[in-house]
Amino acid sequence: MSRPGQRRRPLLAALFVVAVTLVAARPVAAWFLFRGASAAVGERALPRGFTVITSGARDGVVVHALDLPALPQAWTVVHFHNNRDTAGDGADLARALHERGFGVLLVEYRGYGLSGGGEPSEAGFYADAESALDGLADRGVPPGRVVLWGTSLGTGVAAEMARRARGAALVLVAPYTSIPAVVLAAAPFAPAELLFSDRFDTLGKAAQIRVPTLIVHGDADEVVPFWMGQGLASTIVGARLMHVVEGHHGDLFVRDRERILDALDSLVRGGVPAG
Repeated sequence: MSRPGQRRRPLLAALFVVAVTLVAARPVAAWFLFRGASAAVGERALPRGFTVITSGARDGVVVHALDLPALPQAWTVVHFHNNRDTAGDGADLARALHERGFGVLLVEYRGYGLSGGGEPSEAGFYADAESALDGLADRGVPPGRVVLWGTSLGTGVAAEMARRARGAALVLVAPYTSIPAVVLAAAPFAPAELLFSDRFDTLGKAAQIRVPTLIVHGDADEVVPFWMGQGLASTIVGARLMHVVEGHHGDLFVRDRERILDALDSLVRGGVPAG
């Protein structure tokens, strides 16, 4: 008959193997989440017509942003991009917004593009966003004239800034409820909660978001399920969902540019059309 200590050894060994495997897998999960950070600065040219603005995050990381300034008293859209992009990839969106009279600030995360210093992380991205918004306020654009706009991964950053009252309106394009939830939707048996320490839990903070909100999501999104956008629209007080029929994860602005811009105009005037 085996002793209790002998019976526990295989279990402890198995738990040790699982723990080591999870520790080893976390860097892979982080690479998957922050995939665009691997691109060298020179691989993506800076778009013409933008001014490069720098600011310092509280941990010393230098944050860069691309600026198309607003006219006095106009709104400024502060854009937080997707995980595979850099700030410059938002240039077409920025120009379209600028033509509508908005100023635009394309924020670059640590580890991405010009903001190459520092390791990407959820807390780091929030610090970068705060730094960029502080710099904008120093240049005379207060939170009351700021639209926080997030695309895909950036929706988690924009939502957190809205929770912190750093803007007066919020636009979420292809938003998720949380990063572990996205992983579980694709792989239901994955240990997502253990693998991803960067959660970006927008659903968990949705009740604390108290600004007019527009959610844009396509029903053919192959990365973030459409039901996540629906869930956030039903949880954030006063949010409206713009349903893009046959819209995929990366083509919503291409498919429905004018309707999205019209909805943004309506958002800052005090009402968001549904549909």
